[in-house]
Amino acid sequence: MNFSLYIAKRYLFSKSSNNAINIITGIAAVGVVVGAMSLFIVLSGFSGLKDFSLQFTNVFDSDLKIYPEKGKTINFSKAQKEQLKNIDGVASFSEIIEERVFLHYKAKNHIAYIKGVDLNYGNVTQLDSIVYYGNWLLSHQNEVVVGLATIAKLSLGVRDYGEPLEIYVPKPGTGQINVLDPTDAFNKARVVVSGVYQVNEDLDSKYVFSDIAFARQLLSLDSTTVSSIEMKLLPTASEENVRAEIEKIFPKEILLKNRIQQNDALYKMLNTENIAVYLIFTLVLIIALFNVIGSIIMMVLDKRKNIKTLYNMGASLPEIRRIFFMQGTLMTVLGGLLGIFLGIIAVLAQLKFEFVAITSTLPYPVKLELLNILIVFVTITILGIIASKIASSRVREKLLV
Repeated sequence: MNFSLYIAKRYLFSKSSNNAINIITGIAAVGVVVGAMSLFIVLSGFSGLKDFSLQFTNVFDSDLKIYPEKGKTINFSKAQKEQLKNIDGVASFSEIIEERVFLHYKAKNHIAYIKGVDLNYGNVTQLDSIVYYGNWLLSHQNEVVVGLATIAKLSLGVRDYGEPLEIYVPKPGTGQINVLDPTDAFNKARVVVSGVYQVNEDLDSKYVFSDIAFARQLLSLDSTTVSSIEMKLLPTASEENVRAEIEKIFPKEILLKNRIQQNDALYKMLNTENIAVYLIFTLVLIIALFNVIGSIIMMVLDKRKNIKTLYNMGASLPEIRRIFFMQGTLMTVLGGLLGIFLGIIAVLAQLKFEFVAITSTLPYPVKLELLNILIVFVTITILGIIASKIASSRVREKLLV
């Protein structure tokens, strides 16, 4: 094995007497370096883009959330509240009332969801990170906090007591709507916008936050009814243990979702895109490795006299094949390491100097991860071994005759 490795290193780092083979070998080496560098930069860019797309989940979504499996509401009694407080690992929880509503302001309309929250909501969610302008809610007040997109769509003003926002929600019950007076089928409330929140484009137009007592009154719900319960867990908490304790408190069927499960469609989409990008650039890398196969085959043909000499000196056919196998493997592994090194430099330069930007104020997000380094190295190594095996198999007995 040492004999084959020694000869392989000599062939790899020494120039051939044939200039065309030197050019082909150089092109193959550059292709491996560029391919590995490109794959690493793309994976790092996608990792940064993924974190950028999911950053709102860390400030807006709770660690754990209880949903009703059927219907829209859950019965949450005082005894259950005390039991939930006593669960080890639960730092805080907030009761939520959520329902679709119709917003009306100065002849402009918008459909959104009212989200009634209690005073503990600030302990579950990072309110400082989402409040864009104004103030958060005061309890037992007809105030709401709306998204930046809703503000733009309805041309709302903050603390505009002269022109309050009107909220309509269908009254509970059955029966026909009075055609002469359709507004009789809705509960109506006039509220003042106390603040504006900003998370992302979709959420900024989806929710209208209000005090939970106001939401219950508007929806004609009692004090033990909630739409969901959002919880913040302690850093040392075991999610499995907390889930088991919660299922004991709620004997009826409920759904428990963590932050990933609350955004499962988004996570699946981003993971699918990540795999697709990896496969596409791996295909590009495979095409580049065809140059390595061609380079090794040309080297085999160029070194026929040397091969015969080694064979006559006692080297076996597998040992001679191993020489060119090691040469191709060394070329791809060393080229891959150089490509990864150059890719790391490019990613660090983007993080520091931000020379690639999405907008004038937003640099393209990238993230330096050890996992991406391992993925690129393992990929280039496996593909290089396969390519070298294919090329070294061209060393046959007829070359020795």
